[in-house]
Amino acid sequence: MSELSEPRIPAAPALQRLPLLQLILVGLQHVLLMYGGAVAVPLIIGQAAGLSREEIAFLINADLLVAGIATVVQSLGIGPMGIRMPVMMGASFAAVGSMVAMAGMPGIGMPGIFGATIAAGFFGLLIAPFMSKVVRFFPPLVTGTVITAIGLSLFPVAVNWAGGGNTAVPFGSPIYLTVAALVLATILLINRFMRGFWVNISVLIGMVLGYALSGVIGMVDLGGLAQAPWLKVVTPLHFGLPQFHLAPILSMCLVVVIIFVESTGMFLALGKITGQDVTPRMLRRGLLCDAGASFLAGFFNTFTHSSFAQNIGLVQMTGVRCRSVTAVAGLFLIILSLLPKAAFLVASIPPAVLGGAAIAMFGMVAATGIKILQEADISDRRNQLLVAVSIGMGLIPVVRPEFFAHLPLWMGPITHSGIAMATLSAVSLNLLFNVLGGAERAALSGHVHQH
Repeated sequence: MSELSEPRIPAAPALQRLPLLQLILVGLQHVLLMYGGAVAVPLIIGQAAGLSREEIAFLINADLLVAGIATVVQSLGIGPMGIRMPVMMGASFAAVGSMVAMAGMPGIGMPGIFGATIAAGFFGLLIAPFMSKVVRFFPPLVTGTVITAIGLSLFPVAVNWAGGGNTAVPFGSPIYLTVAALVLATILLINRFMRGFWVNISVLIGMVLGYALSGVIGMVDLGGLAQAPWLKVVTPLHFGLPQFHLAPILSMCLVVVIIFVESTGMFLALGKITGQDVTPRMLRRGLLCDAGASFLAGFFNTFTHSSFAQNIGLVQMTGVRCRSVTAVAGLFLIILSLLPKAAFLVASIPPAVLGGAAIAMFGMVAATGIKILQEADISDRRNQLLVAVSIGMGLIPVVRPEFFAHLPLWMGPITHSGIAMATLSAVSLNLLFNVLGGAERAALSGHVHQH
């Protein structure tokens, strides 16, 4: 009877079957959560390149199309690509610094950025089989540390949204805080007093209530909705043929390596949440999809793609762990890319609404990491040091983004990513303390026994 009362944890989570309405609503929930992050990258690059409002809108639609296709492939698997877990894909923030610099370079422009993206995607396809063999360097100690760092590095985004977003005047106004608090309280109360279907869509309910309140008090800006066309098809090579320049290509190839490091941590986190062992073969499929999406993105006027950490928190919080949900979300993204009016409506969600939901979900990612750390030997002082230093390294770009400003520009993708910093630190220290140190301890204990 107790098993029947807890329908959210199925025997085979990735293949769990949901009623159609629930599938659509939970899929929509995934889209609303990641939409802001998905459109932010084309928005930033378009503004840096001095594009018109219409061209920036085209960039956003192109990004939604590729993100939707990549999400469907990653979720369901096609040929050798796709990890077949509930993964949402979108334009990666790891490349933003490099691409903004490229946008300002004479003779590079958008064709140069897209050329570098295509070349980097091809490079990713070549190295994915080798990168997928790193799973053995991610024991629970490293995985738990990385996932905790992912959650903590996302927190500033949640707080920024809850305070009204970057353009809020004044930031932290009681109105913004009230909206964020309403969304968060709704999610918490549904999780406390309801179960099953309602818990699965608690984030969506909270965001709908927050959006309704925002609309009543005049926080929703629909200016420009009437001018947006009903239908617009994304055409490849809209900005002309891609151009290939060596420096931008090398910079973007480094970005792809960083994306692979981040994605490895996220895939392992998702494996823990969904109760699946992420094998090297699964990881290879996931990384090939990341690289393939970036390769395709360059032809379709958008940028390097990766899996989205935000949505891992949603999988953990709602308990809906089946991949058909993110496949449906991918279809939503493809539809939104064709319907500018619908995409405009989703974009009108005030940041404070997203912030209320994000505080709960990004915290859930960190909580998952802490849970995994319980499987490791945290009583060992060296393991405590590994966790402490790695989380500290991961928080440096979050606390003071300018901390590494005087290092060479090519290091930017690494030093600006809290996830990459924490991952590289945890893997390196685990090798130092436990792999190399473990061999020394074994040799020493054998020597003692002989005597």
